[in-house]
Amino acid sequence: MQLFKQLDLIFPTGPSLVVLGRDFELERKARELLQTLKASELASSVHVEWNARLFSAAGRADSRRKLVSLNPRLREHGAAEIDRTLRHELAHLLAQFRAGRRRVGPHGAEWRKACRDLGIGDESRTHALPFPIQRRSRRFLYECPRCGREFPRVRRIKRAVACLECCRKFNGGRFDSSAQLRLAQREKSA
Repeated sequence: MQLFKQLDLIFPTGPSLVVLGRDFELERKARELLQTLKASELASSVHVEWNARLFSAAGRADSRRKLVSLNPRLREHGAAEIDRTLRHELAHLLAQFRAGRRRVGPHGAEWRKACRDLGIGDESRTHALPFPIQRRSRRFLYECPRCGREFPRVRRIKRAVACLECCRKFNGGRFDSSAQLRLAQREKSA
């Protein structure tokens, strides 16, 4: 009997009991929406999951993995908000799918068109839900050797990054090694 109780916790039944992981009901709905927009290839490979690692974001779309991740806190705000967030994230996948290999802006014209096609034409790029905002200390301070502008960062920069303003001003917008950011200061950990 104990084994069956454990299995119930691992594999809950019914759409309302799915806590984390894939949500097959929302996945089915996403596939139906994409099928109606003649995106069968995308529809056949899309996955929807509940992800507790989302803290302040309502959802996230990963176009490479064809994955929509939703914040479990959405359940506190009702089915309408879950549906709207699902469509918002599907719009990201649909916009990238339609563009093919060409990269599209996260909330650009292609995304807005996909939102209209998915029935949320008035969608804004951010949500107004009362999710807590995670504040992280910016432990790394980088500066441009050319203009002296400072760039506080949470993580260490691991590749060559340059000051965009200086690159535009002195090199026609292309990477300029003389404007490559340099670590100016690192705060000591407590």
